[in-house]
Formats: sequence, structure tokens, C-alpha cells
Amino acid sequence: MSNVVFELRDVYFSYLGKFEALCGVDIAIEKGKKVSVIGANGSGKSTLLHLLDGLIFADKGSVKFQGKELSERDFNDEDFSRNFRRSVGLVFQDPDIQLFCPTVKEDIIFGPLQLGIEKEEIKKRLDELVTILNIGDLLNRPPHELSIGEKRKVALASSLIINPDVLLLDEPTAGLDPLTTRHIMDLLISANASGKTIITSTHDLHIVEEISDLVYVFSHEKKIAKFGQVDLILEDIELLEANNLAHIHSHRHKDKIHIHPHVHLGHHPEEENLR
Repeated sequence: MSNVVFELRDVYFSYLGKFEALCGVDIAIEKGKKVSVIGANGSGKSTLLHLLDGLIFADKGSVKFQGKELSERDFNDEDFSRNFRRSVGLVFQDPDIQLFCPTVKEDIIFGPLQLGIEKEEIKKRLDELVTILNIGDLLNRPPHELSIGEKRKVALASSLIINPDVLLLDEPTAGLDPLTTRHIMDLLISANASGKTIITSTHDLHIVEEISDLVYVFSHEKKIAKFGQVDLILEDIELLEANNLAHIHSHRHKDKIHIHPHVHLGHHPEEENLR
């Protein structure tokens, strides 16, 4: 049996048929791996995750999940759709897209209720996540009243409670304070240690080393510029500079100007245009 969870071959996608977002992408992701997709805004990272989650479908090329080609017709099949949604969870870049119920508790348990998971099992999972994420005092609050960090915790909980085999995360630490980032990182590392496949889109290079076995670098041309082991990618300053993940910074020391490359370790809050 193949160990490949997702396989993409020569995948193209455009918005409205004219705004290119992915151009000839080839990716193979193995079960239980930690994979990061890095690149500048507009390089196609979010689009890739939406393809993997079956929210959009390729204009050209092949997208397979566990050896089966994904198509819009498949998701019209209730059994297939339910099984896929139990297997794959997506945490959106903007948590407000994901949170829509009157209270935090209702948002977290919405997914498993829709998937037909037993109420006692849902309660057990909810109690565990509340303890792990320290969100007990948020359960009865409206999501729109939460801080961005609290919203991200709740969005993550709403995906984790399904207990998916694959977790897709779009900029999971954007705008978070260091302590909240640390808690989420520890949770993802623990989830991977338990066997889950973790696929993260980010341009926060602070987190890439910890949550990656393999890294794909997306270029401005919406293609994969390079992929490889995390240490080799992060050491390639020329590659990072060429794809707007590092920049040249100069400063004057006494009478000399010194030039150094700097990676973009902080997150830029602006939304991606053509993700």
C-alpha cells in the first residue's frame, strides 16, 4: 500500500479563468510527515491548501488523495465527502472565515456533530482540547469578541476535534504573541508525533525548522522554485532572497557600510492577493 497521502502532478489553477495561482505544480506528501510550503504573498500557498482540502479543483493536472483522484463529483457523494472531512482538516489563514456560530463551544463541536460523531466522544475530545489549549473561559463567549490569538486557538480546536489524519494550516502563527505561538507549535509537534501528517503554509521562517521535514519554496511565477530537507532550504540564502523570503540589509559601522542578508522571520499581516 502506498505511503503517499497527497500527490499532485502538473497542477494548474486560476481564479475566474484568468488570474493564475498555480502553474505546473508537482508535489508528493507522505503519511506522517511534516511539510511546509513557503513563499511570498501571492505565490499560491493558500490556493494549494484549498486544493488539498477539496474546496477548489485543478483546471489542469492531477490531484490525488490516498491514490484516488479528487474531483468535484466525488464531493457530491455523501459517503466520500464525510470520510474525506473526517480525514483532512483545514485551519484557515483568517479564523473569522472558520468561526460563525453564536458561541465558541458551538463552533468547536459543529464539525464533529455534522460528521455524525457520537456526542459522548465529542464531549471527551472537547474536554481534552479545552485543557490543552487553555480555552475553558472562552467556551460561552461569541467568537467575534475574541482576540486574534484566541480566535486561532478556537479555529485550531475546531479542526483538531475531528481528529483528522491530515492537518492543513494556513499561516497558523500569524499575528500571535510568542507564548501563544509556542503553545500552538508544541501542539502541532505532538500531533505529528502521534502520526498525523502536518502541512503548513507560511512565510514565518521562525517556525519552519521545527514543523518541517520537507520544505517546498513557491516562486512569484506560482511554481515550485525548489524543494528539499528543511536545513538545506533555510541555508540557501540566495534562494530565499530570490523569492522574497530574505532581503539584503545594510548598516554603517564607523566609516564602513556592511551588507548582510536577513531572512523574513516575522509575519507580514497583509492578506495575499492571488493566494
